[in-house]
This record gives sequence, C-alpha cells and structure tokens, in this order.
Amino acid sequence: MRVRSKYAIILFFVAALVIIEKENNIISRVSDKLTLKFPPVDLVGLNSSISARALTENDSLLAGTSSSVLNCASPRAAVKWEDSRGPLGRRHLILMATTRTGSSFVGEFFNQNSDIFYLFEPLWHVERTVTFEPKGANAVASSIVYRDVVQQLLLCDLYVLENFLLPMPERHVTAFLFRRGSSRSLCEGAVCTPPRRGGGGSSERFPCRLRRCGLLNLTLATQACRQKQHVAMKTVRLRQLEFLRPLVEDLRIDLRVIQLVRDPRAVLASRMVAFPGKYEAWKKWADQGVVPDDEELAKLRGNCESLRASAQLGLSQPAWLKDRFLLMRYEDVALEPVKRAHEMYRFAGISITPEVKKWIHINTQSSPGSDNLYSTHKNSSEQFEKWRLALPFKIAEVVQKVCEPTMKLFGYKLVRDAETLANRSASLLEDRRHFGMA
Repeated sequence: MRVRSKYAIILFFVAALVIIEKENNIISRVSDKLTLKFPPVDLVGLNSSISARALTENDSLLAGTSSSVLNCASPRAAVKWEDSRGPLGRRHLILMATTRTGSSFVGEFFNQNSDIFYLFEPLWHVERTVTFEPKGANAVASSIVYRDVVQQLLLCDLYVLENFLLPMPERHVTAFLFRRGSSRSLCEGAVCTPPRRGGGGSSERFPCRLRRCGLLNLTLATQACRQKQHVAMKTVRLRQLEFLRPLVEDLRIDLRVIQLVRDPRAVLASRMVAFPGKYEAWKKWADQGVVPDDEELAKLRGNCESLRASAQLGLSQPAWLKDRFLLMRYEDVALEPVKRAHEMYRFAGISITPEVKKWIHINTQSSPGSDNLYSTHKNSSEQFEKWRLALPFKIAEVVQKVCEPTMKLFGYKLVRDAETLANRSASLLEDRRHFGMA
C-alpha cells in the first residue's frame, strides 16, 4: 500500500478516536467530522494491518511517533541530545500568529539568518488535504494533526509533507511546495538543484525568487535541515498553545514559542482588503450600512477568545512552559524593529547575525513604491497604523465590544469616537509593562 493511502487510513480511524473530554480521557467517535481529500481508500484488510487504539492527549497521530513514550524519560535539564537530526545546542522556534498580523514580515527576521533552517507556512498543505468539518471536535482534531506534523518538521523529517502533497512526489521530488521561495533554506546550497534543461524552474508553482532552482528534492532539504544549527517556522494555523505541550516536553526538541499579535481592529481592516470575498459582510456594512449577521460576530469573538486563551496560558508561565513563551505585539516590532529582533533572538537563545540586521534596515526604512499586500518591504513605522484612516468607526466600535477582553490583555486602547480613531498622534498602545514586558 502506498504511503498516502496508508496515512489516509490512519487519519480516518484516528479521527474516530479524537479526544472530546480531555480531563476524563473519554474518547468520542467523530469520523463524520473528518473529510479526507485523498483518493478513495480500500479499507479491506485494515484490521490486519492497523491497530486502532484510544489516544491520550500526548499521543501522536503520525506513524512511528509516540510523545507519550517521551513523557516517561528523565527531565530535559538532565539530558543532552545529539543524533543525526542536528548538533548539541540546537534551538527550535515557532512563530505562532494569525493572518494579517505581520507574521511574514517578522518571520523574515529568522529567515535571513543562515544558521537557521526556516519554513514558511508548512501546514498550508495539511489544511488543504485534510478538511475538518465545523462543530464537534474540529478544533481538537485539527490541532492534534497540525501539532504532529510540526513535531516531525522540527526534527527535520520533511518527508512527512509527502502525505499531504498533491500530486504525490516522485522519488521525494515535488513541483508544488507552498511558497518555497519564502524559505531561503529551500533555495540555497545543495537544495537548489540545477533546473531541468529546457524547463528551467517554470514548472514549479512557487519557485525560488532569487535564483533559478530545479524541483524541490525533499531528501536534500531534509539533509540541509539537519546540517543547520537551528530550526524555525512561522504558521498561522496553530491556534491553541496548550496542544504544543508534547513538543515542549519532547527531549529531542528545545522549543521556544513566540505568539505574535496585532490590534484586532487593524487585523479586520487588513483582512477586508486582502480577502474581500470572505469579509464581504463587513465590507457591505462599511459601504452600504448592511449590518453583519450574528454568525460573523461569532467568528470574530471566537478568534479573539482563542488568541486570548493561548496568550493567558503563555503569560501564566506554567512549569512546562516556563521561559519558553514570548508574547510580541506587531506594533512594537514595527516601531522598533531592531530592538524587538534582539529581544526575540535573546528569548530564542540564538545569536542574531549582521545579515539579519542589514535586512531589517533595508526593509523598514524606505518604501519601494509597491502596493503589494503581501510585501515584507515597507516603512514599518509609517505603515502599521494606516488602517486607522480607512476603518469606519462603527466597525471599530463593534470590534472593541466583541474583543474587549483580548484587547485589554494585549494592551490596546479603546477609542470613543471617530476623531480619536483617525488621530494617529494619539497612541492606541498601552505600555509594554502592561503585560509584564520591558
């Protein structure tokens, strides 16, 4: 049976055993909540090849991985780990964010470091290959799948992505890895194989940007990852910090998590421009006065509450997460990019390099004259509050009502009228000491 079919079978049965009541470890069957976008799978003889079992919160969905076994090992402080996955002192970093929070820009702070193997949105393919239906165990099931893929990637097992790539790679070579060009590590050295004669790099949907490379060989990428000193990734698809606990407790991984947040009013304003189809209801309200329905407000509230829950957990510094969580506001990065870059690097335990500081200087001090919504090249201190001039006060007011607890936790000031909203000389930021940061 091919790898994809085997993995599809595993996912099918594991989804039927996702945890619903974590405190009591009661397993509920939720197979009707999971839709696989794989070709149909022949389930004949399944019982003879796969043993379906109940999963505890620390178990893994991926074949060959069992975080629960690691929980029986000695404390991290007493262990020095070195194997083919990388050198001693290797650090692992996750930049956890949501869409339109500046995560691509901040991610470049690590992408530009030649000592770091950086991955840009590796869960994009997972999201599009495995669809979790709304309601029920959706959040739990998706978080577990995402977590286990991330675990393998942090361990430099890039082969795990083959389970989610369509079409399937041939001999570990693929023409379709989302935004390959946004990861320097996938476009340099031995990973940048010569283009095929006559084909160039044009057959790739997301080719390397700065040099012409052949199709991506995941074997070469895995080897390159293991040779780098550190591993980092940025993702907007991990939402619940609590599900990362098995990764923090995995003795092979020395993990740090940076949660990047942005003013919810700014996020909504940006999404209305970047994703007009998905935010049509809000645009109609802004343009035509048509008030969004309760479902739209529920989505907004759910997003804010999810962010707040993760941040509160991180800021509370439970024993398993002590010194491994950093809350970072995008606005602070935009105002003081070099200072905040140093802060994030100190937190991660990684040395910042001159190439990183050079990139920050070039990409934050001047504008190239481009209106590209996804550009990471911008005058950050001037751009980060432009939304205040475009977002109608009536929408900002609703966001404040729905997301007030989240905004207060992150130190974003509420405004009482349209004049204050548009007055960019009036700061909307509380002092960073508001949530225990200098």
